[in-house]
Amino acid sequence: QVQLVESGGGLVQPGGSLRLSCAVSGSIGSLYAVGWYRQTPGNVREVVATLQNNGQASYVDFVKGRFTISRDNEKNMIYLQMDSLKPEDTAVYTCNGATVGRYYWGKGIQVTVSS
Repeated sequence: QVQLVESGGGLVQPGGSLRLSCAVSGSIGSLYAVGWYRQTPGNVREVVATLQNNGQASYVDFVKGRFTISRDNEKNMIYLQMDSLKPEDTAVYTCNGATVGRYYWGKGIQVTVSS
């Protein structure tokens, strides 16, 4: 079974940076696509960034130029580098991985951008 566990969240000042990590307990090689999503109370979960197996990365408009998704198969890790953070980025961020048969989700981690 594939397990995803996020870390690296917390409180950061506007304009600051934060790097979220997602540890994959199973073989990360089984995940042909990975992504990061976020959700705030009362809102649906929305995609932030995705990374396809061919290396193609996609970002939602409000994070383009500020966030970078990456994966390190040797370390079984998925990352989301967040720069130039804004208060509007405050949310619970969840990592995701997709195999042919199913999707896997982490439990989520809080990111708060506030002065």
